[in-house]
Amino acid sequence: MGHEGASGQRYYSGVGPAVTTRCCSALALIALLADATPPPLPFFPTRPIWSLALNNPIAAESAPVFDAAHGFFPIAGDRLVAYDLKSGTLMWTVTAAATMPLTAGGDLVFYCEPDAIVALHASDGSPAWRLSFERPLAVPPVWDNGWLILATTDARIVAISGADGRVIWQHEVNAAAHARPALAADRVYVPLANGTVVALSVTTGEPLWQRRLGGDPNDILALDERIYVGATDRYLYCIEADTGAVGWRSMRAGAEVIGVPAYDDDRVYFVAYDNVLRAVSRRSGVQHWMKQLALRPTSGPVRVGPTIIVSGNAASLPTFNAKDGSPLGTLAVAPEPAAPPALVGDAVSGQPQVMLVTRDIAKGATVTLVARTADPAPGTSIAPLSSAITTLPSLSSPGAPGAPRQD
Repeated sequence: MGHEGASGQRYYSGVGPAVTTRCCSALALIALLADATPPPLPFFPTRPIWSLALNNPIAAESAPVFDAAHGFFPIAGDRLVAYDLKSGTLMWTVTAAATMPLTAGGDLVFYCEPDAIVALHASDGSPAWRLSFERPLAVPPVWDNGWLILATTDARIVAISGADGRVIWQHEVNAAAHARPALAADRVYVPLANGTVVALSVTTGEPLWQRRLGGDPNDILALDERIYVGATDRYLYCIEADTGAVGWRSMRAGAEVIGVPAYDDDRVYFVAYDNVLRAVSRRSGVQHWMKQLALRPTSGPVRVGPTIIVSGNAASLPTFNAKDGSPLGTLAVAPEPAAPPALVGDAVSGQPQVMLVTRDIAKGATVTLVARTADPAPGTSIAPLSSAITTLPSLSSPGAPGAPRQD
């Protein structure tokens, strides 16, 4: 007789000797070779690829953002600057008074004014379009696969075309957004300030389901089949994407669960204001491990291969082995980070890279791109790498050399 296992495979049991064929032996050898594939390397030791001094602080109301090729930094004096990620060279500078963290996607970068959202071309900073709105936004906009989702303070969700700013649909929900919406597959998920998560159709805005939690939901990790969201009631929830049913909730943390969780094939990683990093099973919510942090987290963890990075207001950021939580090392962000670490990729080598943005009262913000140090071949040595250093004129020295303003 046969029966179906949890993975959907069919297993057979019965009377009679086991038979091993040449084909089975070949399959076993293939499986053995697959198991022998070396695991991905941790993100240590690291090396700087380039570093640049912005010579100005990051604007307090906003935060930088990155796409596949560019980094966009809102700086004091109502300026927005763009850098090439591969070389660290300045691309353009424009006047932009951003009131919220930036958003990027589709070869555009988006910033919010008090009564409008503006799209600029990522290549040169030239205007693409501008859309005015009657009510201010409750949370920063979100871009995904050509869609730009806005959530206004009057509890309205608006979907617009990222390419041209055309309004596609708008739908009124029963509370203002408590955190940014998230998109996956054909759905938009909105965490509301009344303790509920609502799912809308991405094409029409039609409500599909609504799920009340035990506290206000925070940032959402949205995957095709499930979403994961922490809440002010100290739990992380797993919610089924098709029905809105709660698949599981984690053990209760000691404080509010914050930030977008990180994930891999087996686990979800999240932090709470009790200064603890936790890893739980994606399937069941069972806790795999937890680690006490020496800092207060300020955003969700970042996964770089088998390495988990936690961000907080400290001169160095701790990292952990994703499998068992063992400490791996620290990333220097002295005197303190100006933004959470951002995972970017090298399109040539395919190796992950991390963008670190630090602040200094005297020097302003500094941006450093770091990657894992390559292992040398036997009998060879690694030559030291040069760092590209670029500076922008500060507000106190408008005549200093630098790229011209494009006002």
